[in-house]
Amino acid sequence: MGSTEELPKMQYRFLGRSGLQVSAISLGGWVTYGGHVGDQIAFDCMKAAYDAGINFFDCAEAYAGGKSEEVMGQAIKKFGWKRNDLVISTKINWGSAFGDNPVNNGGLSRKHLIEGTDMALKRLQLDYIDLLYCHRPDRNTPIEETVRAMNYLINTGKTFYWGTSEWNSEEIAMAWACAERLNLIGPVMEQPQYNMLTRDKVEKEFALLYENYGLGLTIFSPLKTGILTGKYNEGIPEDSRYGNATDAFSTGKAKSYGDETWMKDIENTRKLQPIADKLDADLTTLAYAWVVKNPHVSSAITGASKIEQVTKAVQSLALLDKLTPEVMKEIDDTLGNKPAPLTRRF
Repeated sequence: MGSTEELPKMQYRFLGRSGLQVSAISLGGWVTYGGHVGDQIAFDCMKAAYDAGINFFDCAEAYAGGKSEEVMGQAIKKFGWKRNDLVISTKINWGSAFGDNPVNNGGLSRKHLIEGTDMALKRLQLDYIDLLYCHRPDRNTPIEETVRAMNYLINTGKTFYWGTSEWNSEEIAMAWACAERLNLIGPVMEQPQYNMLTRDKVEKEFALLYENYGLGLTIFSPLKTGILTGKYNEGIPEDSRYGNATDAFSTGKAKSYGDETWMKDIENTRKLQPIADKLDADLTTLAYAWVVKNPHVSSAITGASKIEQVTKAVQSLALLDKLTPEVMKEIDDTLGNKPAPLTRRF
């Protein structure tokens, strides 16, 4: 499955009510590009993604201290891709290695949002960013300041759309209320974690946001940091990310292997194997397809340190038709974690 000829045709979905279309599978640089893997591997994965029809590439100022953005920018320039064929995102909040003094080099103040975006554009070697996310909420900054700053960035052409990442429904609704009161643009998209083991926020908490604001989702961790591939079922392989932990996140996860949460997730992953077998698929493909099956998911962001991981994610699109209501119910019954629907009082 190494060539694009063997891959299904890419699907493109609208990002909420924006009118913008993004590939159903996208590629992100979290904990990989600029740090965990070499630049050439990052270039190869991005080229494989582009050749498979992926048009959406996700990054953040905090990934590898800004180096992830640099690598993505170098790849765009190296391959000569047309800017109008790409949807590039980055996220601002946690700062990067662009100041000796951490004061004001983080958060969602007007100062950091504007300066952070300017720095990101330099690293990416781009004139504008398509999607700009507030990377986690900043409860020390009034929401009005953040909304005004994001609209300033849109009005000055530095970004086209703004959104949030890992905000709760109340915070997103507050941002929209503020935007509507000021006749400004609200957050178009949210980037939450979503997978077969993490469901409540996307399937329940955000329910009214889809209805009221047309919120689009670009979800991350569709494989629950690799757990849903099944590769950790019998321990941590030496050739895995956690087996060769070189960053704080991976080291922390490796140390926590065996705790109650880990083992519950692994137990549930094992339960999914018979369903994958009946579909003539592996666990990885099933996990990707299940996420993309949700109509509220505009794009599922995958991380990849090998070309094969990119093609595996794209291959999952061929499984969508097999995920019938009966199969989806079997998955729900097997996992027993489907959120209860919101109840309305009339």
